[in-house]
Amino acid sequence: MSSDKRLAKKRRFRLRLLAWVAICAWLLVIAACTPATPGRVRIATTTSVHNSGLLGYLAPAFKQASGFELLIQATGSGRALLLLERRDVDVVISHAPNTEQRMLAEHPEWSYRKFAYNRFIVVGPSSDPAVLRSARDVSDAFRRIEDSSAVFVSRGDESGTHERENSFWDLVGNRPSSDRLIVSGRGMAQALRHADQANAYTLTDEPTYWQLESELELVPLFTDDDRLLNTYAVIADRSTDVAAVFQDWLVSEAGRQIVSRFTIGRKRAYEIWPLGCADITPPSTPCQSP
Repeated sequence: MSSDKRLAKKRRFRLRLLAWVAICAWLLVIAACTPATPGRVRIATTTSVHNSGLLGYLAPAFKQASGFELLIQATGSGRALLLLERRDVDVVISHAPNTEQRMLAEHPEWSYRKFAYNRFIVVGPSSDPAVLRSARDVSDAFRRIEDSSAVFVSRGDESGTHERENSFWDLVGNRPSSDRLIVSGRGMAQALRHADQANAYTLTDEPTYWQLESELELVPLFTDDDRLLNTYAVIADRSTDVAAVFQDWLVSEAGRQIVSRFTIGRKRAYEIWPLGCADITPPSTPCQSP
């Protein structure tokens, strides 16, 4: 190869090298100028919270405050806590105090805060074949269902509602026979639809019922017992920074105000946890604010 050809080859190599350097430099400039993809907080939440619409209401405000998006998975409280145990999610919203108590004992690394409450109610057909309207208390209401020929729809999904339902059947000491006990197993909204189709009773949180009320013929039939209190907690693994960001925001004044403003048909869906009341253990109940 002549010296001229060798020089020409070297020039072509240098030009290609300079071109690649320029391209790489330009890509670095573009990367530096492009906003970072927002981080995500993976949250498993009760189907009642999801069906009520609260998480969809909270998510934009949380993103604006923190820069993080919520990646939401709706499931029963028991299954949500198992997802946290497996680290498949970062944080959980739960309303199953008995299950929470058991799993917190197994996971001292978890941080627990109550943040809101509302109520369970028993709904059913307006004809009220079990005569729940005159029940003395919740155990009497469930006993009347068991003693009658009425059908009851059970969540049957290890949720907080299922946990509470089971506690009421335990008070009665019995439950309807299998031909009168329909296991829904698919979340609160679906359980309400199953009960509506079967002309049956079921236990529900108030906000989910309110969201679906216009679609259902079911009516509230028993609402008056302190044991129908329904408390919600946010549970995070202390070793996960993004989980702490969401938990801290939700129990802060900013988060509390947003929860308190969430309404369904002009009715407040969740009462915020009173300041000064114990909130770090599952048995905690809302006290009178000091």
